[in-house]
Amino acid sequence: MSESAPGSPQEHPRRQVGVWEAISVCVGMVIGAGIFRSPSIVAANVGSDTEMLLAWAFGGAMSLVGALCFAEMAAAFPDPGGDYHFLTRAFGRRAGFLFAWSRFAVIHTGSMAMLAFVLGDYLAELVRLGPLGSPAMAALAIVVLAGLNLSGLRAGIGTQVGLMALVFAGLIAVGFAGVALAFQGAAPAMAAAGPSAGHLGTALVFVFLAYGGWSDAATLSAEMRDPRRGITRALLAGMAIVTALYLFANWAYVRGLGLAGVAASQAPAADLLRVAFGPAGETAIVVVVAITTITSMNAILIAGARTTYAAARDNGGLGALGEWQVARGTPGRAIVAIAAVALLLVGLGTWTRSGFSTMVDFLAPVYWLFLTLSGAAVIVLRRRHPGAPRPFRVPGYPWLPLAFMATSACMVYAAVAYVRIGTILGVAVLLSGLAVLAILERRTMKKP
Repeated sequence: MSESAPGSPQEHPRRQVGVWEAISVCVGMVIGAGIFRSPSIVAANVGSDTEMLLAWAFGGAMSLVGALCFAEMAAAFPDPGGDYHFLTRAFGRRAGFLFAWSRFAVIHTGSMAMLAFVLGDYLAELVRLGPLGSPAMAALAIVVLAGLNLSGLRAGIGTQVGLMALVFAGLIAVGFAGVALAFQGAAPAMAAAGPSAGHLGTALVFVFLAYGGWSDAATLSAEMRDPRRGITRALLAGMAIVTALYLFANWAYVRGLGLAGVAASQAPAADLLRVAFGPAGETAIVVVVAITTITSMNAILIAGARTTYAAARDNGGLGALGEWQVARGTPGRAIVAIAAVALLLVGLGTWTRSGFSTMVDFLAPVYWLFLTLSGAAVIVLRRRHPGAPRPFRVPGYPWLPLAFMATSACMVYAAVAYVRIGTILGVAVLLSGLAVLAILERRTMKKP
């Protein structure tokens, strides 16, 4: 396998993505339904308001360190595969393929299907469609987003930019609900007995889960108008925006509901806006959550299709998925494949929703394992390709990459401790990936 994208020049993605568009994908990958649900779990596992905000600040800081690492690799080795490409260069084709397989088989497609169900559930509350209304709306959302992205890069990216503007407005509204309550001098509306402390590891698992996904912005590096500098700006600005919004939202949750109130709430954003603005605020947050889930689904489709395309491009047995539609600027068949698997999982989730959601959660150790390896890839690529142009270099090298690796490794441990026996599912996905790779290699060897 070659280290760069094979094929004739016209098969390569065109450079037509601006910095703000890449920021929209980065932020959209991160800000999903998690920020509306994770704070409750985090609040239940910390001992004070300050500890909660420090946990979110730490998560943002380490994610920003990770973004620094990815910015160096993406600027030096721009490719639609993003971290797939970095892992392949650093550790070989098997490591890269297993990463891409885990994303395609469950992580990207499963996350997209779960978000589709969240969207379907919220829309079903607004429009009563019967028992199958939620999965029907979930499937429709996937089909519509796939159609938009198949019609061309501009349609998919343009949709992302517009949706992100609405998400920004929604999260800022959540923050200002806390500001309004602070100026009113209102006591936390749901404060009661404090939550039990001492489970900071569990809290951080959900903090980092809410921050997850930022690395996928690197899949746009080869399509940036300025691939050497644009992706760096997008990653760093995107994570700075996310961290600021998350801190603002969580401060508002604690200010308006109290730590115990946040811990007891199933929907802290809805409860906060109800306290601040009445029933109208509670209804508004339903719309915000729906828009946020659509934004995340679209970002996953954009990034996931590019990872699948790159892996198929580099592995002959998957050639059909490795075709780039130059006229539209999209990996069309990879988009169809991602959407098809997500639809299949929606069908599965219609009958086993709780088990399906748990299945995706159980793959958290795999996610953190590959993120740890991506941090190590910065150091490996520096040594293997010392002469490669690096428009951006990680400051504080090698200490910041080592700190990111250490944090990610700790999260592997914390995730394993949280899912326990469920770790077997992650191992099974990796083993199935090895089996698929062996079949592809055998087919390639048989070709004359």
